Amino acid sequence: MGRRPAKCYRFCKNKPYPKSRFCRGVPDAKIRSYETGRKKADAAEFPVCVHVISMEKEQLSSECLEAARVAANKYMVKNCGKDGFHLRIRVHPYHVLRINKMLSCAGADRLQTGMRGAFGKAHGTAARVKIGQILMSIRTREQFGDDATEALRRAKFKFAGRQLVLTSHKWGFTHCVKDDFKERMENKMLGEPEDAAGGKKKPTVSFKFKQQLKSLQ
Repeated sequence: MGRRPAKCYRFCKNKPYPKSRFCRGVPDAKIRSYETGRKKADAAEFPVCVHVISMEKEQLSSECLEAARVAANKYMVKNCGKDGFHLRIRVHPYHVLRINKMLSCAGADRLQTGMRGAFGKAHGTAARVKIGQILMSIRTREQFGDDATEALRRAKFKFAGRQLVLTSHKWGFTHCVKDDFKERMENKMLGEPEDAAGGKKKPTVSFKFKQQLKSLQ
């Protein structure tokens, strides 16, 4: 039996159904790599950031996420080079899709029981997205901003529903607005470059742990 079309699994009708000890035998998601391009580039190198934003509450299968990643990556490599950008998939397909397989051969009505025991088997995975949620992001150099927009415009055709392609007013994948980032660079107020590149915060020590350290000293 081939894959069902997206219209069968597009809507968020039921509760999330993640993989667990109760839900076993889930096939691996088709998307294996969530980041491509120059992942470890310094934040200062890629100031432009472009997003694909979902305008519907829906489910996106792992197959369409992989198809969108391949389309965007291919366009960016062709026009900007493999080290001229950093692409990141911002949603993960944790929701398990089910299928109640029906026989279609002669005499099938004698073998199967119709809608009796119709809870299906795991068939694939999908990401559940909200309105306004970012699906994909690309950070790149100033001269490749239009190429990033075109790459994501092509990628969004792989998704069901409506999406917007918008250019962020923030610097790359950081939390700083562009003017604020430049000011911090001039005043040397930024943290470590790798923290800024990934948009990651430094791990903090809890107050309880500090109190335990004090008691030991």
